[in-house]
Amino acid sequence: MTASLWSTEEVVAATDAICTGNGSSIQGVSIDTRSLQPGDLFFAIEGEARDGHDFAQAALAKGAAGAFVLRSRADEFQEFGRIFAVADVMQAMRDLAFAARNRITGPVIAVTGSVGKTGTKEALRLALSRQGATHASVASYNNHWGVPLTLARTPRDSAFAIYEIGMNHPGEILPLTKLVRPNVAIITTVAPVHLEFFRSVADIADAKAEIFTGLEPGGIAILPRDCLHFERLKLHAAGSQAGRVISFGEGAEADIRAETIIAGSEASDVVASVFGRKIRYRVGSPGRHVALNSLAVLAAVAATGADVDAAAAAMIDLTPPTGRGERLLLGSRDSSFLLVDESYNANPASMRAALSNLAMVDIPKGGRKIAVLGDMGELGPTGPKLHEELAKVILDSGVDQVFAAGSLMKNLVEALPSSLIGGYGETSAQLIDQVNAFVRADDAIMIKGSLSTRMGLVVASLKERHGVLGASAAQGSEKPNPASKG
Repeated sequence: MTASLWSTEEVVAATDAICTGNGSSIQGVSIDTRSLQPGDLFFAIEGEARDGHDFAQAALAKGAAGAFVLRSRADEFQEFGRIFAVADVMQAMRDLAFAARNRITGPVIAVTGSVGKTGTKEALRLALSRQGATHASVASYNNHWGVPLTLARTPRDSAFAIYEIGMNHPGEILPLTKLVRPNVAIITTVAPVHLEFFRSVADIADAKAEIFTGLEPGGIAILPRDCLHFERLKLHAAGSQAGRVISFGEGAEADIRAETIIAGSEASDVVASVFGRKIRYRVGSPGRHVALNSLAVLAAVAATGADVDAAAAAMIDLTPPTGRGERLLLGSRDSSFLLVDESYNANPASMRAALSNLAMVDIPKGGRKIAVLGDMGELGPTGPKLHEELAKVILDSGVDQVFAAGSLMKNLVEALPSSLIGGYGETSAQLIDQVNAFVRADDAIMIKGSLSTRMGLVVASLKERHGVLGASAAQGSEKPNPASKG
């Protein structure tokens, strides 16, 4: 019989809840009835758009092991199943997360950065799961509710635990890293994102470096050596309880250094020097930035004492998560085209990386490389210029046609030769018919934009109208999380 995730006694002790009624064994934790499984403990979180109490009855009817609700509303649900009544439901989930962290005996890794958090977390999951029971964040559950939810779900027998931490305002990482209390903390990179809420990229570096505040005494900070703000990040790490700093990158001073990266359209071959020892391996997910972040993975594996060679060997099986580079063949067997789905989110750094990956795609003679781009959000006054500057990247990448959506992307449209513009719309919905009418066999079409632009609508329409033959390579299966942060 599978051991329960939590006993009723443990839950009550951790949250100071008043428990009434009977329920099944607690096997999981949920805040969403759409994905809730029988045996999950449901937390009726009050969000900006919805109140979880409106779904508590449905959760219990679906087989929830119990529901956390406000004490002031507990009487509404007593007849439907087991109730855990508390003064603050969100705080109760944080309290359960705190209890979960206290029972973890293996290494805990936290990942943040302007770009590459989710991919690095998934690479760590892949590498470490082959060496022991590994728990990691679902999708991009990296915000004020995603991190405690992920912690509360951590099985008691986890040998390794990995948590993604995001932010788009100063101070948001602090409470999350103090909850996670990592033994190893990674910053993938610092880039110009969320500039609407920061005065400079240096301020973004300071905000990312908050992750070191939660480091356990003697913990290890892993930093991008090639980042312009490396020394700033290193100072933050030195001021924390970190016992050691490990750097990764291509520069000669990096502790874990890429001597060679041969980036291809489907994978990258890497020769790395790991503390002076040479390791050769292949990264199954395309993109130079993915290959560079694999160095951070090796650094973290080394920091936990796990097998670095085995972790490097596992990288061949790495695939892009849904919406973050997933590659699908659409159409028929006799007439197909490649869809590169980058629709999950976008910022200047990830947009450049996506365009670089599109440039490397091999297409048959007569095929075209098409970029369908939506606005990059949260860039403040720098937004128009950063969109305009994408023109040079597009021209250098050999893209044949560009479709664009959003008021900021109009700056890009105006900076490109008119011959490259396939279409423009104020919203992604206005591009749907244009893109579907334009794409043809042997094309490669890449779609990317910030969540607010809803570029996923274009992806969905292409799949529906043309049909999905299958993945061009093995793909991840996680679902995007609309509430995640950068």
